[in-house]
Amino acid sequence: MSSSLSLLPAAQSRLDFLALGALVHRLDPGIVPFPKAHACQIHVSGGEFNVAANLSDCFRLRTGLASAMVDYPIGDLIAERVRAMGVQPYYRHFAHNGVTGPNMATVYSDRGQGPRPPVVFYNRSNEAAAQLRPGDFDWKKIFSGGVRWFHSGGIFAALSESTAALIEEAMRAAHDVGAVTSFDLNYRAKLWNISGGHAQALERLGRIVRHVDVLVGNEEDLQLGLGLEGPETSAASKLDPSAFFAMMAQLRQRHPQIQIVATTLREVFSANRHRWSAVAWLQGQTWQAPVTELDVYDRVGGGDGFAAGFFYGLLAGESPEAALRLGWAHGALLTSFPGDTTMASLEQVRALAAGGSARIQR
Repeated sequence: MSSSLSLLPAAQSRLDFLALGALVHRLDPGIVPFPKAHACQIHVSGGEFNVAANLSDCFRLRTGLASAMVDYPIGDLIAERVRAMGVQPYYRHFAHNGVTGPNMATVYSDRGQGPRPPVVFYNRSNEAAAQLRPGDFDWKKIFSGGVRWFHSGGIFAALSESTAALIEEAMRAAHDVGAVTSFDLNYRAKLWNISGGHAQALERLGRIVRHVDVLVGNEEDLQLGLGLEGPETSAASKLDPSAFFAMMAQLRQRHPQIQIVATTLREVFSANRHRWSAVAWLQGQTWQAPVTELDVYDRVGGGDGFAAGFFYGLLAGESPEAALRLGWAHGALLTSFPGDTTMASLEQVRALAAGGSARIQR
């Protein structure tokens, strides 16, 4: 069975994938908690950028990113990494005043260790990306030459009323040229709490999802982000997809245009030991990836890794089951690397998706 998505042929498209979202830099002290940290690694990230970067670097697709860029050294650092991952940038540039911004956001996240979970917090004060609004990008020019897939997410939507409106503008432009649209709900309570609260999240996300063909989000995302009611009986475990699948009829009733919904499943025993799977729903049919044990090095970006692999499979014309396994495999591999974006090869992803092991390769 094919995915039934109506995708533009690759030969008729300049880009396979275009994302819209905020670029950030993440400070990572490793297993040391921030109050005791003396040094940090810097990772360039962003939920939407991560997917574009993964699709370019690992899956060898032509990808682009529309975002804000501040012309100062932190912006230069981030822009260099975007280039290194092979992503074509479309920036609205902001000048930095030398003191207060506008700024490229900072995310702080240690890795945790054993029974101590990772801790994530932000400095998004005077963030340039939050100031993006409709009219900032020439979508007609960006989409000229063909774009097969357009993607954005709930983190960017939470930054301001104008970013949510910009996502809607971009999705309308994407549909005008025949692109598939996807959205990762990525509900982050800390962001929504300072951006109007839960009621504002429901209003903004509800508007955006009316334009979405492919949705990524777990059971909690669907309840908090879209206001869906959870099933009366709870799942037997974090890896039981019954609660997720039980919500699909309700989702389709509210948003009948959605063709595919997918998410990862994760059971956390410690910061470094997880059980991992993934599920997908396509017009009434369901699939589940295998369950595997993960020895986690850095869990940040695993969900974006899944989305990239899953989208790649659909763009490549794989069956929904094969696409799901590619997403599951790439997300699993991504947790074995430092940072938020991929260091895997397509050959490694396909080998794991086909049932490969971690035996030494000689």
